[in-house]
Amino acid sequence: MSTKTLKPTESELEILQVLWERKSASVREVHEELSKTKESGYTTTLKLMQIMFEKGLVKRDESAKTHYYQPWVSKEKTQKHMVGKMIDTLFGGSTTELVLQALGNHKASEDELEAIQKMIEELKSAGK
Repeated sequence: MSTKTLKPTESELEILQVLWERKSASVREVHEELSKTKESGYTTTLKLMQIMFEKGLVKRDESAKTHYYQPWVSKEKTQKHMVGKMIDTLFGGSTTELVLQALGNHKASEDELEAIQKMIEELKSAGK
């Protein structure tokens, strides 16, 4: 799938999150998971998942009476695309602005800060 066509909406991303965690799920299972955090009708979830299938975001196993859906796009590829798009559109192409905004608005744990520091050190040594 071309990253140019990878444009999931916020609702589609919520469905993908469920599918990434479960690997495979029916519309009912996805709907029940989404219902824990937001109001949404079953038919809305069904329609969204049908649209996602048409867009190539999910694949559908139709071999049984209940259709099961699996993510067709990887979480990593989707994150990379969405972050790249966000950097370009919201931060004028500045990765620094994105990182400063993220760290300024989110209390990072010691482990997260260590992981960030390690990544910075690796990026510095790779650039030499």
